[in-house]
Amino acid sequence: MAKELKVLSALDAAKTQWYHFTAIVIAGMGFFTDAYDLFSISLVTKLLGRIYYFDPSSKTPGSLPPNVSVAVNGVAFCGTLAGQLFFGWLGDKMGARRCTA
Repeated sequence: MAKELKVLSALDAAKTQWYHFTAIVIAGMGFFTDAYDLFSISLVTKLLGRIYYFDPSSKTPGSLPPNVSVAVNGVAFCGTLAGQLFFGWLGDKMGARRCTA
């Protein structure tokens, strides 16, 4: 427990370096791409409905049936979870090797 406190104290006392800005930008880009994916899936479901479920005799644009919409959103969320777990694991493995080399 004392070792972790020493590490945190050292981080608190460290001066801001270029590494800190790089880490912030990389974390921000990861958050942006993840959030963009989840944001854009709602637009994709609307477009899929207008393209594949359009009825020419109707004046309203097409929309996805609820079960298809739920399936598309569910696959997007499962893919996000799987990507976070896989790339988190990969980052831990590659980062640990890079630091110890």
